[in-house]
Amino acid sequence: MEYGLRTAREAAKRLGIARATFYQWLADSDAGILVIRGQPMAIDYFQTGAKGQGRIRIEAAEVERLKAAMRVRPRPTRQRRPPTQRRCYPGITVELGHPDD
Repeated sequence: MEYGLRTAREAAKRLGIARATFYQWLADSDAGILVIRGQPMAIDYFQTGAKGQGRIRIEAAEVERLKAAMRVRPRPTRQRRPPTQRRCYPGITVELGHPDD
């Protein structure tokens, strides 16, 4: 496993997304609304500077965790039974069909 801190540019390049998209993901993560492939995600990152207004750094392991969450895994399709023709329905007491038959 790779350790160390990465810049936002390096992280975005490793994830294969634009840097602006990466910043949007961080904002969404801070707001608690980031969802990747249907799973809610939270991104742990560091922001340098005395007041937290500096450059963003993210651990390489966190980048790899996000990359793994983005991975598509093929799923086998479920076998379905063909629909059955029902001749009676619960609560219906009359014969089904056209009334003039």
